Amino acid sequence: MQPLLKISHLHKEYGPLTVLDDVNLTVDSGQVVVVIGPSGCGKSTLLRCVNGLEPIQSGMITLSGEEISLPKTDWSKVRQRIGMVFQDYELFPHMTVMDNILLAPTKVQHRTKAEAAAEAEQLLNRVGLIDKKDAYPRQLSGGQKQRIAIVRALILHPELMLFDEVTAALDPEMVREVLDCLVELAEDGMTMLIVTHEMSFARAVADEVLLIDEGRVAEIAPPEQFFAHPESERAKTFLASLEFAPRRESHA
Repeated sequence: MQPLLKISHLHKEYGPLTVLDDVNLTVDSGQVVVVIGPSGCGKSTLLRCVNGLEPIQSGMITLSGEEISLPKTDWSKVRQRIGMVFQDYELFPHMTVMDNILLAPTKVQHRTKAEAAAEAEQLLNRVGLIDKKDAYPRQLSGGQKQRIAIVRALILHPELMLFDEVTAALDPEMVREVLDCLVELAEDGMTMLIVTHEMSFARAVADEVLLIDEGRVAEIAPPEQFFAHPESERAKTFLASLEFAPRRESHA
């Protein structure tokens, strides 16, 4: 069976700077791959390349066997199959929650407002925000805005969901409500590629953990192997950097 997403020898540059170097990855239908690594290593750029927000210099990206990295790719159609949620929500401030959610299914997919609204209410119920359907983004917490952004992506029935550090801008107490939403999506079989700094979440939700360092794949492995018995020296040093040594007691 062919993978849902296949990335082959992906190379991305910004002028003289190489950001992604010979990246290879396959994601099967229903699989959750969590991408981790130090800041600036190319994690977010990888997601943006998959969703056509950044052009690539060489390599190939296929979705269900169809190459989507060609210059002639119709990204308006592909982005209905690949949902993406950013860390800064990108909700329209002058529109209500419901209007934000209904914009794409009615304007892009030409679904009736009544049909899309019925599904939107089901999704809002699912994330516990049906009571906010007539609210404006300014009236929502960061965690609520992020869950609305997830609903806005899900209503297009994507085959693949991309999450780019969706908890990075949230207060600590709001992180859990968003991560719980992603865990539920994983349990429902949604195929996901998730960039995160939340290691406990990565360990709990991932089928595979992908470590990127300086634009290259340093290691990819199931979470139980990656966190307990990493093979590469880079993975070992990365994980060690996350551990805090106990403070030494002063005997002065």
